[in-house]
Amino acid sequence: MRPGARNLVTDVPGVLVGNAGDARLKSGVTVLTSDAPFVAAVDVRGGAPGTRETDLLAPGRLVAAVDALVLAGGSAFGLEAAGGVMDALRAQGRGFRAGPALVPIVPAAILFDLANGGEKGWTANPYPALGAAAFAAAGEDFAIGTAGAGTGAMTATLMGGLGSASLVTEAGATVGALVAVNAFGSVCVPGERAFLAGAWEIGAEFGGLGASATRVPHVAPAPGKPGPLAGNTTIGVVATDAALDKAGARRLAEVAHDGMARAIWPAHTAFDGDLVFGVSTGRRPLAGDMEEVGLGQAAAHCLARAIARAVWAARPAAGNLLPCWCEGE
Repeated sequence: MRPGARNLVTDVPGVLVGNAGDARLKSGVTVLTSDAPFVAAVDVRGGAPGTRETDLLAPGRLVAAVDALVLAGGSAFGLEAAGGVMDALRAQGRGFRAGPALVPIVPAAILFDLANGGEKGWTANPYPALGAAAFAAAGEDFAIGTAGAGTGAMTATLMGGLGSASLVTEAGATVGALVAVNAFGSVCVPGERAFLAGAWEIGAEFGGLGASATRVPHVAPAPGKPGPLAGNTTIGVVATDAALDKAGARRLAEVAHDGMARAIWPAHTAFDGDLVFGVSTGRRPLAGDMEEVGLGQAAAHCLARAIARAVWAARPAAGNLLPCWCEGE
């Protein structure tokens, strides 16, 4: 398997991503969308999730496809970013037909970045506008690191960020991952300048430090965030052009969580709202059950790499409470 041309989730044909961030707020929004509705599902493993419109993603629910997915900072305030995206979609005449009305379907997930040193004294919720701006910016190229939903993200010891990666499978399908990393745990091998995901790195996509990061930590990382439980959660999307139904998209998300566990330790804690959306644009016929197995493994591979790339690409900003990876170079 090899990365796609951009090594971004937008290598999956039909997938578009847009970011909007506010450096003063130290927060932002990332939107994944397409020019046509797409199949989506979700799998939640963390103990403290924050979501909107995720119940309808279960197999058997009426709505078969969605118009966009939102990843946002701001804790519960950030769920309002989906409203800004809905307004933008409605203006384009897009949405689920419900009698005479069109209702855009925009599931969302949030991370907690309210204690990251940014200005949080707003009088009007800023997230609807950030959601609309992220949707307007959607395209095939987008920034990773200190961008979008990862603008003010943190891990246990380093600033987090927004990451993405892709693979083209031997069967010809494209798989990609998009993730905002704001984890309770660490992405690094204790005492080493190496990523836990190092064994899955392709080329030098997050520093080329090799596979020494395969050593498993045996002690919990010392939290670097100020105060008790200063905010956590890693939220992501794995996508493919292979045709999957909602049950298949959910299995894709379930297996992709293996990538999160490879790249963050500990992951899926009681203090994280860790979740993964699974997406299919359906532009390529699925060859059979064995191909679906391979898609899941590719999704886990992409998510692990995207998590490391998020932290590797983060850049220093005024008011950061933790150092960035690049400041140790």
